Amino acid sequence: MALATLVLLVLFKCFWIKPVTPACLLTIYQVVIEAKYLSNKIPFKMRVLVVEDDGDIATVIQTAFRREGVGQIDVVGTGSAALQAVDADPPDVMILDLNLPDIDGFSLCRRLRARKRGTEMPIIVVTARTSETDRVRAFELGADDYVTKPFGLRELTARARAVSRRATSGLQSSDVYEGQRLTADFAGVEVRVDKRPVKLTRREFQILRCLVENRNRVMSRDRLLDRVWGNGDSVDERTVDVHLGRLRSKLGQAGKHIETVFGIGYRFLDDASLGMSA
Repeated sequence: MALATLVLLVLFKCFWIKPVTPACLLTIYQVVIEAKYLSNKIPFKMRVLVVEDDGDIATVIQTAFRREGVGQIDVVGTGSAALQAVDADPPDVMILDLNLPDIDGFSLCRRLRARKRGTEMPIIVVTARTSETDRVRAFELGADDYVTKPFGLRELTARARAVSRRATSGLQSSDVYEGQRLTADFAGVEVRVDKRPVKLTRREFQILRCLVENRNRVMSRDRLLDRVWGNGDSVDERTVDVHLGRLRSKLGQAGKHIETVFGIGYRFLDDASLGMSA
């Protein structure tokens, strides 16, 4: 279907079938002005599952990915349908709206991460909720990225490409990480930077392992506290910041792998995400 025809149909639905929404109009506008850019993109084969109950927005997202040359784009409108789709065959990337008719998007994210087939699947939350509280909660429940409506379609497809690359470029084993400058043998409790051993405390080592095992994903301070210190220790978020500062200092130039996500926590970036060539 031609893009112009699609836009006209969606406009007809907005104005004559149901009340127009600003998000709908702005998203359609993005489709029109960005079409010439999307049509020139090099195909990037991946499977995308769009979980969105607004048919208009789902359609324009689906069209944008098709113009990107994405291999397969499926759309479901409920959380239960999303769970069934992931159980049957998990996609390479999920685009998830938080406001679903049957299951709250936050609950769905948590349930997906608890499933064996949803553990490593990248999830991009797309929502009209802009508060920091919602952002933090989404990341804590396992979201890989957070995009607010109205959004740019080029940005959304670029973010999907990025999380897909990150998901396929990580560790082959949870016991060993081998980067260009940083190597870590978690079974042997050994860390090296530029082949030189680095002496870490037990807490610093645990923090590094937690970040590396969740590479390219944001780890909130609360989650790090729970994973490294547990619920029994009386420590606050400032403790995490102090330990992270010391860890970065000991890692030297390799400390650049640990990125601060303002207001939320930290993220370990692998060589590919840092733009480092082998």
